[in-house]
Amino acid sequence: MKLRMALDDKLMDVRLRDRLVSEGKIKSAQVEDYLKSLGDEEGNYTKVEDNSSESTEQ
Repeated sequence: MKLRMALDDKLMDVRLRDRLVSEGKIKSAQVEDYLKSLGDEEGNYTKVEDNSSESTEQ
């Protein structure tokens, strides 16, 4: 079951899906359905500040 989910996720990987749609391996409607099925993650994050520029300046 986990393998099947991993393969489905790979089909919808942003780096691959446009090519797969153009090749006809998946349909645009499948991509739209997948995007609609994703949960809302707004607010589920941790803000991280980038202080690397301060430590590299001499």
